[in-house]
Amino acid sequence: MRTLRRRAAALLATALITTSLAATWEVRSTTPASASGRAVGDDNSDHTDRRFLASCRVKIKRSHATAFCHNPYPVTDRVALHIECARWWDVDADTAPVEVPPAGYVELTDRCWMEIHSAWVGHDPLRPVRPGN
Repeated sequence: MRTLRRRAAALLATALITTSLAATWEVRSTTPASASGRAVGDDNSDHTDRRFLASCRVKIKRSHATAFCHNPYPVTDRVALHIECARWWDVDADTAPVEVPPAGYVELTDRCWMEIHSAWVGHDPLRPVRPGN
């Protein structure tokens, strides 16, 4: 009888752990959403073309995050690094938007006090000025 209870408890614990890991994986695999329901980092309006966004890669090392952005396109892109800290008491960080000119390169750096949960780059391409507007 005692082994049956231990086996049932172990099975229940395994099921709970598996469920919580699956839920954590699903939460981390989705794009963070803002209060308006749009994806954070999806700051593009209908007037912009998504293919003219600067290419960025984010490197996280302990409590520091750095974004390396290069803009190979003829349109200026405005980028900002957004950091979500792992601890509930640690304030999330957002850098000021920086313009990346055509053929330009920028590095954005920010940090949390402890671990970083996630970091991503938001884009806001500047509209090209058309003659007559």
